[in-house]
Parts: sequence; structure tokens; C-alpha cells
Amino acid sequence: VQLQASGGGLVQAGGSLRLSCAASGGTFSNYVLGWFRQAPGKEREFIATISKTGTSTYYADPVKGRFTISRDNAKNAVYLQMNSLKPEDTARYYCAASPVYMMTRIQAEYDSWGQGTLVTVSS
Repeated sequence: VQLQASGGGLVQAGGSLRLSCAASGGTFSNYVLGWFRQAPGKEREFIATISKTGTSTYYADPVKGRFTISRDNAKNAVYLQMNSLKPEDTARYYCAASPVYMMTRIQAEYDSWGQGTLVTVSS
């Protein structure tokens, strides 16, 4: 499956952004989906994952309660709603797809990656 992320931009601290990721070339509902991010000078880190049906989600502690992952299997899309943004959320955000059975935060289990979309949060 091929993934294309969009929706990044510049936002002030406390603001919101909604990232989107469109998929093509595969059976979308067969994939667990995830969002990851990479800040300048840091390793890429897990943000959120969602089950194949969209009924279960899991978040990394730094974004829990502020970010929401969702998916629309009819539209072959996954979303990341980001609220109460902080300067430390500044990063390039990547969507990814995994063929594994259950949600996963392990990057090596994702075999399809989008190109990333840049989010910059000003203080």
C-alpha cells in the first residue's frame, strides 16, 4: 500500500492541526495503521496506532489526551487530530501501515511509510 500524508503546517502553541494520510494500492482494511514523528536531531518515535477496524487505539504518553487517531476504511484514509499543541511537538510526522494482526508501536513491523508532513509549533 502507498501512503501520502498531508495537513502539516505552522501553528501557535495551544493550537490544533489535523493530519491526513491517503492510501492506495492495497486493501486498506487489512492494515494496522500508525503515526510516527521525527524531530530535528532525534530518532523517529511512535505516536499512535489504530486497529484494522478502527475500534481500538493506543497512544504514546507524550500525546495521550491531546492527539486522536482515527480511520475511514471507506475512504482509505487515516487521520491524526492534534490539539493543545506544544513546541516540543515540532517534527515531521509519518503515517505507516503494518500487516500484523494487532496494533503495534514497533517501527520494524510497519512496511509501508508515507513521505511525512512537517508540523511546526511556535511558542
